[in-house]
Amino acid sequence: MPTPTPNALLRLRKHADYQRVYTSSRKQFSKQMSFFFSIRPEGRRSDTPGPRVGLTVGKVLGKAVDRNRIKRRLRECVRHHAQTLTHPVDVILHPRRTVLELESGHLEREIAQIFRTIQTTLNKAALQ
Repeated sequence: MPTPTPNALLRLRKHADYQRVYTSSRKQFSKQMSFFFSIRPEGRRSDTPGPRVGLTVGKVLGKAVDRNRIKRRLRECVRHHAQTLTHPVDVILHPRRTVLELESGHLEREIAQIFRTIQTTLNKAALQ
């Protein structure tokens, strides 16, 4: 079996993992998207020691071409800012349609801000 690429290790793939994140966290909002995050339980077997990010881009956001463009843009931003997250956390990003017209610099800053918010929250929880 081939070894997964570093980008593939960052991805949240299984339906059960998505459901666990949805049920164990609250929906939070930023300007261009909503997001969920949950620390991964200790007993969970995972190939990834660090963070994993999943994307939900529904049919409401447009045709397949538009949805795929949104996902490509988001994956690139996640790849640039994933090192911000140091805890074993699962994150789900749910973008709005405005992400399509958003400049790449704004999208980068948005993802960076979301990841900083998550990291700050997890650091505070670790201290308690």
